[in-house]
Amino acid sequence: MRTRNIKKQVWLNKEEATLLKKKSKKVGTNESELIRRLITDSIIKEKPDDRFYDSMKELRAIGNNLNQIARRLNYNGKFNDSFYKEEVSKLNDFILNIKKEFLI
Repeated sequence: MRTRNIKKQVWLNKEEATLLKKKSKKVGTNESELIRRLITDSIIKEKPDDRFYDSMKELRAIGNNLNQIARRLNYNGKFNDSFYKEEVSKLNDFILNIKKEFLI
């Protein structure tokens, strides 16, 4: 069952319609959802580009490696210090790169 049962019709000129379509695509949602977000004063952010998703993939890989180190340590008490330091270094570099690329 539909939660929104009131229909509103809006008339736009060609420029406005094109702009609405472009902005909704940037946000990663449909036009109706964008309009609802605007009405409710929601914070609207553009959908991140592929660099962001590539960065998250890299972060998951580093996290998996650190998790494997922790599992090995819990299982047999052996600890590969050089591998651990390398992964921590990757993580720190990754954090700095993310800050430079997306925040600064």
